[in-house]
Amino acid sequence: MGKCDSCGNEYDKSFQVSIAGKTYTFDSFECAIRTVAPRCEHCGVPIIGHGLEKNGRMFCCGHCASGEGVTELRDRSD
Repeated sequence: MGKCDSCGNEYDKSFQVSIAGKTYTFDSFECAIRTVAPRCEHCGVPIIGHGLEKNGRMFCCGHCASGEGVTELRDRSD
């Protein structure tokens, strides 16, 4: 049984995620997202899809990127 690094729950179906040399244990994808997903620099939403990135700045969409003055990023249109 693993103990979730996010909520502390001990769960027999826990899983591990390794990112940048650090390994975390989680009991759910919700806890994993809450802990390791990057956040949009504009609105703060966890980015669980591809998102957009410019010079190390992460955004959930083109609208949020332009809201921070990053105008060359666009959402995929097709």
